[in-house]
Amino acid sequence: MANSRNLSLLALLMLCTLAGCASAPPVATGPDLPLQSVMGTWYVIGHVPYFTERGHVWSHDDYALRPDGRISVHYTYRTGFHAPVKTLEAVATVIPGTGNRDWRLRFYRVVPATQRILEVAPDGAWMLVTTPKRDLAWIFARSPAMDDSTYQGLLRKLSGYGVNRDRLWRVPQSPDQVGALGFERPNDE
Repeated sequence: MANSRNLSLLALLMLCTLAGCASAPPVATGPDLPLQSVMGTWYVIGHVPYFTERGHVWSHDDYALRPDGRISVHYTYRTGFHAPVKTLEAVATVIPGTGNRDWRLRFYRVVPATQRILEVAPDGAWMLVTTPKRDLAWIFARSPAMDDSTYQGLLRKLSGYGVNRDRLWRVPQSPDQVGALGFERPNDE
């Protein structure tokens, strides 16, 4: 009796594992990403936000390659366009064997996070980033402005990677975007 119960449990676990593999979103593929190409300033155009990012405006990340091979991450934002500028610092380490696409970050030297670069525009104008579970996502751009057609196309791309696009909010990069359809509301407006 116990043996058949163990076999049934094993069969159920294997079935669940196979079902999970079959429904897992595709993994980013392609040639290794040259790290230097993603260094610099990236404006947060849209996101499925982490709870600490909700209500931010004028947010952007600055990535800088350090001499030790790690990446300095400098996140700058406001909670409203009249609110003071705030920053958050992190250090990222590229996870070996991921083509420079998966980064392990540490905020405050102790809070871990992992992000995956799904895709970078051929001309480097935008970048799609998510977490491995696809529960958080970001649309980054080199410019604070992005036309709606490009944004909608990037939403479709994120959907193809398994991100729930209905959870994405646009991030106001200028005061005229506050209150516009699809834009997140600032915390301090």
